[in-house]
Amino acid sequence: MTDRFRSPQTFLLLIAFAMPVAFSTWLALLNNFAIDGAGFTGKEIGILQSLREVPGFLAFTAVFVLLFIREQRFAVVSLLVLGVGVAITGFFPAAIGLYLTTILMSIGFHYLETINQSLTLQWLPKEQTAHFMGKAMAVKGAAAVLSFGGVWLLLDYFSVAYVWVYLLFGCIAVLLAILMLMAFPQFQDGHEQQKKLILKRRYWLFYLLTFFSGARRQIFVVFAGFLMVEKFGYSAGQIALLFLFNHFFNLFFASRIGRWIGHIGERHALTIEYVGLFLVFTGYALVSDADIAAVLYVLDHLFFAFAIAIRTYFQKIASPEDIASTAGVSFSINHIAAVILPAALGLVWLVSPAVVFYLGAALALASLLLTQLIPNKPQQGNEIRWFDSAATAQRPAS
Repeated sequence: MTDRFRSPQTFLLLIAFAMPVAFSTWLALLNNFAIDGAGFTGKEIGILQSLREVPGFLAFTAVFVLLFIREQRFAVVSLLVLGVGVAITGFFPAAIGLYLTTILMSIGFHYLETINQSLTLQWLPKEQTAHFMGKAMAVKGAAAVLSFGGVWLLLDYFSVAYVWVYLLFGCIAVLLAILMLMAFPQFQDGHEQQKKLILKRRYWLFYLLTFFSGARRQIFVVFAGFLMVEKFGYSAGQIALLFLFNHFFNLFFASRIGRWIGHIGERHALTIEYVGLFLVFTGYALVSDADIAAVLYVLDHLFFAFAIAIRTYFQKIASPEDIASTAGVSFSINHIAAVILPAALGLVWLVSPAVVFYLGAALALASLLLTQLIPNKPQQGNEIRWFDSAATAQRPAS
């Protein structure tokens, strides 16, 4: 590997590729393996999904791990744990084994997501971050398409057993982690990071936008797909095609969206996102046509790319030494909804599925109102855009 490619950007793009190679395989096989291999019912799969989200909720503990290991090395170790967790899953076709391998996989995945976000915000110049994040999403989309396609070929055309599919794709992630450990130098961090939890009043808007973003994502992940199956009778193959189409979108358009966000600014980008989401969730509540529902599903996923703007907003207002700690805290805030909403809204769903999506529309509207507080040029001391002239003066960081 030449010096030209042994750069922080290449390191981050390799992470963006390696992570979905392992995780997309785990996700694609989960339901079939859980039922066919482990004999799961709805009860066991519900427990497994709750266990999977716990490491995300505990992502703030990453800051304590940084007392013992540098972030770059921590990212590689997390990728290694993710790969090992996926690789060994097929060897444990029973409830306890699947629970334990899921926890192991999830620890690696969520720590890697947290540290990857932190390193991206630290290593990249602010004017390049949105474009680069879009490029990273495109790389993730390509890796997911390759993984889903590979799984489909191995299972349907070559009748390879689950255990070997898990082992193959998990080992690819492990080998990439070893390559990154050996091939890349230790890059210099711009600022020494805080080794304690950081909660600052001046970041309150970022915290709220992160929470609402997590809540909206849960409604999409848990209930939008469920609507497609329960109400419109979509088969597993049709859902897989929608999923692949969404990743193809990331592959071809996410980089352009990232560049566009850098051009128009965070407030305008998020305004477009939340207006669109308000209409999409309202559409979910009212839709009666299967094809229109599929269009809404694709549009919903499209707006995921706009969430880049929340992170670039934080990068611009944050003290550089706060980034690693706040990345962990924000990831935990994002997962508060993942722990609470699925079970709570599952009960609401039994009464009225439309109410679940109207709640999503309300969350989008609340996010839209909050977004209007983002300044034209956010920076330290100018974190919030107030609407009276006396309050628009920059306030000191606290």
